[in-house]
Amino acid sequence: MSVTYPFSAVLGMADMRLALLLNAVSPAIGGVLVRGEKGTAKSTAVRALAALLPPVRRVAGCRFGCDPAEPDPACPDGPHPADAATETRPARLVELPVGAAEDRVVGSLDLEKALGEGVRAFEPGLLAAAHRGVLYVDEVNLLHDHLVDLLLDAAAMGRSHVEREGVSVSHAARFLLVGTMNPEEGELRPQLLDRFGLTVEVGASRDPAVRVEVVRRRLAADADPAGFAARWADADAEIAAQVAAARRRLPGVRLPDAALRQIAEVCAEFDVDGMRADIVTARTALAHAAWHGRDRVTIDDVRVAARLALPHRRRRDPFDTPGLDSKRLDEALQRAQDAHPDDSDDNGGPHDGGPDDGGPQGGGPAGGDGPSGGGPSGGGPSDGGPSDGGPSGDGSGDGAERGAPGSAGPSAARDGSGPDGRTDGPDGADGWPQRQPGDDDGWSRRQPGDRGDDGQNSRPRGGRESATGDDDPTRGGESQPAAVPRGGLKARLLTAPGVGDGVPGRRSRARTGRGRTTGARVPAGRVGALHLPATIRAAAPHQALRGRLAGPLRLRPDDVREAVREGREGNLVLFVVDASGSMGARQRMTAVKDAVLALLTDAYQRRDKVAVIAFRGAGARTLLPATSSVLAASTRLAELPTGGRTPLAEGLLAAVDLLRVERLRDPKRRPLVLVVTDGRATAGTRPLDRAAAAAKVLAATAAPCVVVDCETGPVRLHLAARLATQLQAPHHQLNDVAQVSTGPATSPDRSAA
Repeated sequence: MSVTYPFSAVLGMADMRLALLLNAVSPAIGGVLVRGEKGTAKSTAVRALAALLPPVRRVAGCRFGCDPAEPDPACPDGPHPADAATETRPARLVELPVGAAEDRVVGSLDLEKALGEGVRAFEPGLLAAAHRGVLYVDEVNLLHDHLVDLLLDAAAMGRSHVEREGVSVSHAARFLLVGTMNPEEGELRPQLLDRFGLTVEVGASRDPAVRVEVVRRRLAADADPAGFAARWADADAEIAAQVAAARRRLPGVRLPDAALRQIAEVCAEFDVDGMRADIVTARTALAHAAWHGRDRVTIDDVRVAARLALPHRRRRDPFDTPGLDSKRLDEALQRAQDAHPDDSDDNGGPHDGGPDDGGPQGGGPAGGDGPSGGGPSGGGPSDGGPSDGGPSGDGSGDGAERGAPGSAGPSAARDGSGPDGRTDGPDGADGWPQRQPGDDDGWSRRQPGDRGDDGQNSRPRGGRESATGDDDPTRGGESQPAAVPRGGLKARLLTAPGVGDGVPGRRSRARTGRGRTTGARVPAGRVGALHLPATIRAAAPHQALRGRLAGPLRLRPDDVREAVREGREGNLVLFVVDASGSMGARQRMTAVKDAVLALLTDAYQRRDKVAVIAFRGAGARTLLPATSSVLAASTRLAELPTGGRTPLAEGLLAAVDLLRVERLRDPKRRPLVLVVTDGRATAGTRPLDRAAAAAKVLAATAAPCVVVDCETGPVRLHLAARLATQLQAPHHQLNDVAQVSTGPATSPDRSAA
């Protein structure tokens, strides 16, 4: 049996630890989304949380975990009598794999009983197993859309409704939803993002002392998992006792009108949508007060709650970065306090001793617990390094897990940042490739007169202030500039022709696991969705030969048929962008970037992967490999310089190379290549002939292409139209691809490829 890494041994990451513990105190908060770079102990901390939760009493034998005090009247295993036997079990942590099948998540018809005994029987899924426990989704941003829909339904209603294969079942499904994700791999759907009560950003500490202690703990845990867990058992038990005590204290905590006004002022200041933000912030503030033993919510509780509950609710589109300006937060709280001074009797000032400034929390489990920090309650085993007398080991569990912001000692910043006073995000390792000696392709050395899209010399990376303010506690010291789409632009729907077999999405027609049923087929491997009528029809002619006179239908494996469904798939949208001098002239790149950004927004909404290739000077560069992160793509566009000659052939051949690699990585995802150019080719010898030959190579890959013609002015050469003919691709003017929306959304049938 594997030993779970102790929660108290996870080094630092104060915000993540605090958010998890507050949800343990009050599951009504709605769960936690942990965002951060790979290898920061996100999964380790979440898996350790279940051991801190109080045990659960349930009706004995109930597969759906009914509470004996309030059994579910619609429980499929019920009804349960008032004097039903009970049993106690530990709180469960149920992991939802990214590639899980739908029937494994919600449950399905028990085929063995249905076909063998002639009875309808329901086999519970993961949502039933997670009832009254923790449902953990690692890499939640990679979860397929059909599973996201199931999670949304259960999270919104607290119940799972199953209507499939002749089975109609409804059961309670209230769970603490915890997700972890790496933003570099793509963003989360806004609907699911809003269902997470709290969100935190984590990153690796840049303090060598913290990193040394992380490695020490990891090695100690690997060498003797049981012994390492035993050394931290008392610390974990103390945190579990604090969680149980805070749960008992929570119903008696008061939320005064002054605190409610502060919450409302903060939510209005940051312009969040709807009222869920206010409600979640209030619940978090109550849990925070209970965690610290207070019977009344203070201004510090509101500040901490807002810092955890609001950042992800400020996003308006995929190009917004999550974050909260702490200066604006303090100003909003101060305004609410100044407007009603009579209500602030014991609320304290802006920094009256919370976890952010060394107040009542001290070195507790949610505090800043670096190498010199205290233990779970300020006096027990410490989360610190070897100098504090705490057990040795590490706080990671995902291979090279590392320390994180909030893990510093006395010098930690008040906003829960790392030892260097900031929360370190991704360090830009996916930036522009370094120029090698002798590499004179025009990328690293700007051409005379090169301009950005605003006519000014392009800024170096990190030259922009953060969109969330220069005091954003959730971002690194350097923010990556991102291009922002012009408001009102709507992209034309471009689709791949035919019917594919790709991953579920919202762009091109495909045979998928969801959608309308169009037929039945003999399964090639594991049976997907069962087509029951077709299965019965296949078995019916053989019943006499199989000796059936009465009773259940006699089936054989070769009778089974699975449903063929047609829905929509997500594609790999590859942007091949001309960044040469001809595009930079007449401010044409401004219109090009606007159009590409509109197409990127459309790709985000349709759950596509995107990749960006740009060509200029003497060659082409892959600015962004295939990814689901539209924000990363927009960042590359903001960094895109223009100028030099037009190596059209090199750009097309770079697309061929990328497509070859992606077909090996993700063979079911069909590509859609958007070539954004005016069609000119001026680099190298015989550039137009070489471009025609490269177009023939790209066309031979059978990848659907679309040529977006950027040529403007009264005199036109129509070279882009000729390129479209060579690629056997549709040809559209730039203004037709992205237009200002003045009416209802364009019909999805208006495809262009």
